[in-house]
Parts: sequence; structure tokens; C-alpha cells
Amino acid sequence: MPKTGAAALGAVLFAFSLKLSGAPQSSVEVLKSMAALPAHIAGRFEELAACQPSTDGDYLLFDRRSHTVFRVSSSFEGEPKEIVGVGVEPGRILNPSSFDAGPDRTFVVADAPFGTPRVQVFFETGTRIGGFTLPKPRGPFVTLEDIVVNGVGAVEYTGHSVLVSQPDAGSLVTEYSLDGKLIRAFGHLRRTGQESDPDVHLALNVGRVLANPQGGYYYVFMAGDPVFQKYDAAGKLLFERHIEGQELDEFVRSAPTTWVRRSRSNEIPLVRAVVRTAGADADGNLWVSLSVPYTYVYDTTGQKRRTVQFVGARPILPIAMNFDRSGRILVTPGCYVFKPSA
Repeated sequence: MPKTGAAALGAVLFAFSLKLSGAPQSSVEVLKSMAALPAHIAGRFEELAACQPSTDGDYLLFDRRSHTVFRVSSSFEGEPKEIVGVGVEPGRILNPSSFDAGPDRTFVVADAPFGTPRVQVFFETGTRIGGFTLPKPRGPFVTLEDIVVNGVGAVEYTGHSVLVSQPDAGSLVTEYSLDGKLIRAFGHLRRTGQESDPDVHLALNVGRVLANPQGGYYYVFMAGDPVFQKYDAAGKLLFERHIEGQELDEFVRSAPTTWVRRSRSNEIPLVRAVVRTAGADADGNLWVSLSVPYTYVYDTTGQKRRTVQFVGARPILPIAMNFDRSGRILVTPGCYVFKPSA
């Protein structure tokens, strides 16, 4: 056999052996949007931070900068209807940080009037049905896109309780009843090497807690060493997995590992997020969207199965991700709609 033919055969056999061995592949699946908010509607929002399905099939839109929640048809026909507006009194929102819809025609909004964290529960028409406040944080209330340095960060609403990432309270996850009673806290803060600087140490433990539709919870660290953890329904750690891939290599290499000491008490460290958002689909697969325009998909055992890229007019950097009953993915900004496979 000619030398070139032998080399070609060897390459084919090597590639085939990689496929059989399950070695990681570098292919990226491009998911192209099948629908999105029309430009004349999208343009009226100041900072669209969440787009989630309601129980009857419409979409609930959370505009963080205008302190407002809207409702719009899933066909995007007609003008969005304001259902919760700006204000400090109960039933309105001021300085909101996060939003989540439940499975029972209700949703929650976390806000902070006068710097005091508050969680309110609304019926999907916008009628307030409850809420509670939390202790005022020691430092300034800061939100950077979907990262909240302190106060109530991204909330996970189950319909009967609210779970939040509150590492400053001593655990990764804190769960509250809808009247504000502490139900439990679980998840040990990880070692960061920054324990001597509490602000940085806590920032590197901030994460996104997700209820797994198949049971239990995921906790995805937003900054520092990219890692996620899986917990059972009782809050027991099942496993921890490192988030890695060639798409993320350069970002991780260039990430800072030291922070300058603050000379004033009102200064806070700026910690760069590695993960922008995450979501769990109906089968319990974890979707982790990175600060580069790629999303890694992990199965229920923690193995990475896919690398996808969401594309509208151009590649999208999601700040929120949700799944409707048909399995379609709603990605914010833009409220883009995607099928889960190309």
C-alpha cells in the first residue's frame, strides 16, 4: 500500500477509535432561533432580563431597568400588557434583581426598595398574593447583569418555596417559605484561596441554584473556578463536576487570580463571571451558558454531552434561559425561541 494510503487509513482508524472510546469531540451545534420578539416590541424594553412561559402558554417578560413585568402572547402578536409596575408599596417593585415563574400560575420578583431585600409573590395576572423581606445586607446592593453581589440574587421558585444563593449567610443555598420563614440551608462554601478577603471569597461562591425537574438541585458557581454541583432533594451533595472545554480555555487563562485591597469601606471587588446563566430541562439535563458565546449541556450523571451556540441575527450571549412545556428554549435577551436540537 502506498505510504499516503496507509497514513489515510491510519487517520480513519484513529478517528473511529476516538468515537468508540467516547473521547470528547470539538463539534459545536448551532441552534438557530425559530422566533423572537419583533423589533418594534423589543425596542420598548429597557433591560429585558427574563422571558418565561406562563401556564396558559403566554410569555411573562421581566424588564429590570423599568421595574416592570409584562405579559405578551406566545405568537408575539399585539402589544405587551403591563401587569406589575414600578413602586415601593406592596404589589409594585423597585430596584428588582430577579424573577422566576412557578408551575402554578404564580411568579415571584426579588427587589430592594431603599436597599432592603424583598421577595413578592404574584398571581400571573399581576395580583400580589404574598411576600416577605430579608435582613438588609451590610454592603451596597449591586447588580451586574444577572450577577448580584449581595442582596437576593437569582431566585429559584418552586411554587411553594424560594431558593436563593446567599453565601454571606454561611451556606450556598438558602430556602424560604412564601411567608419568609427559613426552611433550611445547604451546601458548604468552597475554598477559594481568597478567604483573607471576605468580599472576594463570597463573590467566588455566588451561584445559580436550579430545581432539577427529575428531583434535587443543581448549583452552578458563577465566577472563579468553573464548577457545578448536584444535590438530592434532601440537600445532600451527590457530585461535583468541573466545567471545561476548549471554547472556555482562553477565558479561564486570562481570568484574574488576585484582587487589589480596597482602601475604603465602600469599595467592592469586581469579580468577572465565567457563567452567565444556567437552566435545567425536563429530562434533568443541565445547560450552562458561558461568558463566551457557547453553552455546555450535561446529562444527569454530570457528563458533558453537547456544546451548542445560540444564534439569532448573530451569536447570542444568554442572560436567562427557560424551557416551555414543549421543550423549546426561551433565551433572553430578545426572548428568542429555539428547538433543543438543530
